[in-house]
This record gives sequence, C-alpha cells and structure tokens, in this order.
Amino acid sequence: MRDSENELDKIFLSYNKILQKFKVQGIKTKNNKEITHKDLRQAIDVMIKKHPTCRWRSNKIKSRKFYILDEGYYWLAKVFFQNEKKLIEADIDFFKNRITMYEEFLKLQPKELFINDIPYSQLGIYFNRKKDTIRKAIEKLEKKYSIKLRYKKNNEVYVYSKGIELLCKECFKQKYLEILEEYKMELTEKYIAEGYPYDNFFHKN
Repeated sequence: MRDSENELDKIFLSYNKILQKFKVQGIKTKNNKEITHKDLRQAIDVMIKKHPTCRWRSNKIKSRKFYILDEGYYWLAKVFFQNEKKLIEADIDFFKNRITMYEEFLKLQPKELFINDIPYSQLGIYFNRKKDTIRKAIEKLEKKYSIKLRYKKNNEVYVYSKGIELLCKECFKQKYLEILEEYKMELTEKYIAEGYPYDNFFHKN
C-alpha cells in the first residue's frame, strides 16, 4: 500500500501533502502567513481558470478526492505563491522553463514560435484588443527600437513576425502566455506518446 502511495506521490499530490511540502519549503502567502486549505483551494481555482488545457487537477474516482499533478504543484509554488514577480511574468517564465525542459527531455530542437507575418486587419481578433490600442502599441515599439514593424503588400498592411513577437512579449503578454501554453501542451502530448505518465496515471482507477 505504501509503495502504491509513493508511486502516486511522484505524479500527483493530495491537497494535504501540498500543504505539507509548502510548510517544509517555507512557501507562504503574500502576507507571509502559512498557507491554509482555503488559500490552496482559491489558488487551485485560479490555476484551473487560467490553464484549463494543462489538466493539472485530477479526480481519483475511488477516493472521490482531487489531486494535483506534479507540474501543477510547481505552478502553485513558482507562480501563484511567489512574491518576486507579477503573476503574468512568473507565469510566462514558468511555461518557458517547462518548454525548455520538455524539449531537452524529448531531444527536440527549440521551436520558433513567431514565423508568420499577420495582416493588420486580423490583429484585433488575434490579440483580442481594439485596433487603436494595437496601432498605438506598434507605433510605440517602432519608436523604441527605431525599426519598421509594418509593410504594405497588395493594398494590405502586414505586421512582420518580429513585430508580432515584440507585441506579444512587451504589450500583450496574455497572448504570449497562450502561445507558450499551447506549445507546452504539444510537447506534453509527445511526452505522453513516448509512454511517460501525465494525467493518464488515473486511467487505472
């Protein structure tokens, strides 16, 4: 029974064990207080809302309890309960690090995430922002770096892929986070296809 529990702990953690690990590692709330069950549940609600595709929470049917995937635990520790960075910055750094880890583990070359020029007319949908907001952001970046991020072709204005990258990384970071998460999950599916356990560990319920 104990061996089975140890095997489970390598992949999923119960809420109680997460709280125990936080205590041992000295991870506290932003007010420097010990993290409670309520604090943890609220953090997990945020985690699920922000990253539903990551499947970091699983329900073990027999026990009717929720468990958090190891990767989700690290998100809670390094993103939600850290105090050094803004949440979006910590979130982006977390996914960049996970991507690097997966690429190295799977022996894959790093992927270039920004390769396509995009028509200016499509950027409102792409970034989920008003066109005027996007225009001002482009102008700001062009002035900051003394470069042109736009060009005209066949009576259509396009933004270079480098411009899309700068807009994501400096102005519309939520979009950058979405791109990182999507690619991270591509790598996760390759990881699972290689036979390594992820959330499919509970298929044995």
